[in-house]
Amino acid sequence: MSRRTMVAAVAGLLALTACGGGSGGADAKELTVVMWGGDDQKRSVAAWIEPWAKSKGVTVKQDSPTDYAKFRAQVESKKVSWGAVEVEPNFAVTACQNGWAVKLDKAKVDTSMVKPELVGDCAAPVLEYAFTIAYNTKAFTAENHPKTWAEFFDTAKFPGKRGFWKYATGAIFEAALLADGVPRDKLYPLDIDRAFRKLDTIKKDIVFYETGEQQQQLISSGETPLIQAWNGRIFAAAKDGQPVANEWNEHFLSYDQLVIPAGYPRADLAMEWLNHFLSDTKGQAQYANQAAYAPVNDKALPLVDPQVRKELPTDPANAKKRAAIIDYTYWAANYDKVTERFNEWMAR
Repeated sequence: MSRRTMVAAVAGLLALTACGGGSGGADAKELTVVMWGGDDQKRSVAAWIEPWAKSKGVTVKQDSPTDYAKFRAQVESKKVSWGAVEVEPNFAVTACQNGWAVKLDKAKVDTSMVKPELVGDCAAPVLEYAFTIAYNTKAFTAENHPKTWAEFFDTAKFPGKRGFWKYATGAIFEAALLADGVPRDKLYPLDIDRAFRKLDTIKKDIVFYETGEQQQQLISSGETPLIQAWNGRIFAAAKDGQPVANEWNEHFLSYDQLVIPAGYPRADLAMEWLNHFLSDTKGQAQYANQAAYAPVNDKALPLVDPQVRKELPTDPANAKKRAAIIDYTYWAANYDKVTERFNEWMAR
């Protein structure tokens, strides 16, 4: 699952019906891109892909949402219609290790334009975002709200429900360990036993959400006045006049990546677009202005509206407050077993 897969479920089913299917021939100037769907995909394609495609005479097809089982099934059946696919980095690692994804040809994709820690053997970064402490501004003030994960877990000082995403890669374990006193530079490998003990202390106050819309509704209504949030969702809700705000202290930096399924007949065309995208500062800035997710090429930052730039995880003032970057190599190795235990814990 992904942090946005459930957000786009309905839109994704419609998109699969409308634009899924055959590869169209290996020689066709056609590229199929797969993202999480919904308005976010519309913004992404408009900013990142359509201008390039028009200049190159390329027809862009879309599918959504990203589905890891379908990704693997296409590769293993040797019927690959997906081209550039947006994924979480833990899946990118797994796909690369298992031969499900094409290794990037560094002669064709110049990854020197982005931070090396965001690049994988088979993956190029597409955006950066943060898991923040978000709060309802009617329940808490700018001066009096949790500013650390230890305070987030302090239900006596800051009463009310706490919201978390219901998937293991949603930084809930990292937050619990910071709240329990683990130094930020000692988080990985995660002490899962210790994290669960800390989560037990507030379990009765936790509300789990599955989608970004649920996240926004819970915090905007005040039903769950404190939420571990995706920074762009809080940005969007605040822009719509909702009483919400991000606290940037001790946020966790995350990122999405793009991979090409092994066997895609136009892998060279997909790599050509990836190379263009990494250098496309205008397109990255356009998307950032709309979504408040950060461009991966730092040269795009000066092109972002100054007011929006303050809401990006890569803004220098925010970056200084970062707790950690999510270690997706750890999650690639541990996702299945932690997820099984997490699901059992939630069900108890």
